[in-house]
Parts: sequence; C-alpha cells; structure tokens
Amino acid sequence: MSVPPGIDQLRAEFQSALAASRTLVDLKAVRDRFLSRKHGLVTALVKAIASAPIDVRPALGSAANALKHEIEEALDTRELELLASAPPKDAVDVSLPGRVPSIGRRHPLTLVRERVEDIFASMGYQIIDGPELEDDWHNFEALNMPPEHPARDMQDTLYLSSPMPDAGGRPATLLRTHTSGMQIRYMEANEPPVRLIAPGRVYRRDNFDATHTPMFTQIEGLVVDEGISLGDLKGTLNAFAGQFFNARVKTRFRPSFFPYTEPSAELDVECQNCHGRGCGLCKQSGWLEVLGCGMVHPAVFEAVGYDVERLTGFAFGVGIERLALRLYRLDDIRMFYENDLRFLEQVEL
Repeated sequence: MSVPPGIDQLRAEFQSALAASRTLVDLKAVRDRFLSRKHGLVTALVKAIASAPIDVRPALGSAANALKHEIEEALDTRELELLASAPPKDAVDVSLPGRVPSIGRRHPLTLVRERVEDIFASMGYQIIDGPELEDDWHNFEALNMPPEHPARDMQDTLYLSSPMPDAGGRPATLLRTHTSGMQIRYMEANEPPVRLIAPGRVYRRDNFDATHTPMFTQIEGLVVDEGISLGDLKGTLNAFAGQFFNARVKTRFRPSFFPYTEPSAELDVECQNCHGRGCGLCKQSGWLEVLGCGMVHPAVFEAVGYDVERLTGFAFGVGIERLALRLYRLDDIRMFYENDLRFLEQVEL
C-alpha cells in the first residue's frame, strides 16, 4: 500500500524539529505543533480524512495513525533523554551571566555614631556598653534624682513595673531614659581615674514628630580624676566640635541645669548652614544646640562611694540624631527612620 501524499513530508518536518529540540521547553513546542488537539499538524491530517475520497480513506487513515504513534513514541523517548541529561534542580548554571549585587551601606546614624566614637577613642576614652532595661537606682537615684525630684518629670519614663519599689524593696524596672546609668555601673565596679563614653539606645515617652522620637541613640561621656576642672571640660568639647564639624567652627557655652552636674551648661556651635548670619535651620539665632554637660555633682560621687574631697570630674551627653541633624543640615528627625532609600542613598559623611 502506497503512502498518501504529504505523510513523508510531515514526517521529515517532525524529525527535523525533533532534532533541533535541546530543552524540555523546545520539546513541548514540538509536541504542541504536531499533536495539539486544536492546531496540531497531525491532528489536522486526521480530521481531513473525513473529507477525503472514499477510495483513499483507508490508506490515509492507516498512514496518519501510524505517523501519530511514531511521533508520540519519538517525543516520549526524547523527553526521557532530556530528563536524564538535565542538571539537578539546585545546580549552578555556569553559562548564565553573573548577577551584580546591590552595594549596601551603613545607616547615616551609624556613620555619625562611629564618627563620634572614633573621635573620643583617639582621645583615650574607653567605650562601654550596658543594659537597656534599667532599675530606678541606676537611672535616677544615683544620679541625684530621688523619687520626688522634679527632673524626673522631664524624662517621660517608660516603666515596666510600678514606679515605686515593690513589697520586697526592689526598685522599679524601666527602659533607660539616658545612658548615664552605665556610668554609675562603671564607677561602682572601678576605681578612678575614669575616662569613658557610653553609647546606646534610650527610650522616652515622646511623640514621633520633627524633633522627637520615643527611641533614640545617646552618647554620654565621663571623666573622673584628681584636679579635673571646667577648663578640661571646655577644652575637650571644643576639640570634639572641631573634629566633628570643622576645625574653624565657633562654639559657646550657655548656663543650664542638670541634676547630676553642677555647674551645668549647654554647648552650641555656629550654624553650619548660614555661618552665624541666621536662617530657618537655626531659627535666625546663628547657633545650634548640640549637647549638655557640666561638672559631676558631688551627690553622684557619694552614691558610688567616690571621695568627693579628692576627686572631681565632668560629664556630657549628646543625642546622635541631634548631631546628625546638625551635620547634614536637616530639620526633621523622622527622615532617619522612614527608610526612604532616595534619602538614605544621598546621605554620606
């Protein structure tokens, strides 16, 4: 029985397409092209049998079915071959082009903190760490703030237990409002001389707005020894401001009040945006407040057992966010916490 016209041509066309298939995706395309129920070439050939002359129908049907089975077996065989030669699912395709990784960078607040730490480390200061969960003694009382002291109202404390001692006399537990408690812990365990900075997160019950946040990073410093004077404090902070901002920055000290220092002061630097002429950033004053400082109050030394007749010292505290605002000439602290990559990618030291 002769083969009906077109069968050999279709077979040759299939064999050529099969030989060109290199992947399972290629093979599926060949299968769809020839055996698809709607548009397959062999399917169309089988459907055409009904309209063929009666005398050629038997031969055409037999040849079409034979071709269909031949194609199905060839496709199944080729699929097994491709599956056997395929790499494992977790294999690395070395032929693929490499992926360029995104280059990360440290957060602006991290950069500022590291800059402050580097400056004081170069001056010989020790960097210490301590608990964020603090007790009332180290956070308040040892720093000359007994329960009735009005300065406690300035702290907006987040207590984790009653503010008053419990029945066993244990002090209240709270999230530290400053890192000064780390200074107390260090002095309790170490004899002078002391020269340290204490960086870390602190917490206060503040609203999240342009100038406040309920969590921020603070760095406090402490120096204790014989003969430490207010001149040492001013010289240290002037040197810090010169290295942090620029060597020609102007500074001034204003009287202030902190219960753990006496006398107390605040350090201002000349506005780097307008250079003292007055602008919106400095509220037309020409100056920007940077940190609080002062000579350590004798009551603090008494709380840790230091000799108040022989020792003197100074302390200072600065918020990293405040320094960052000054350094980058910004007026909204929320920009550091909103994770807007368009802003963070532009901020560099």
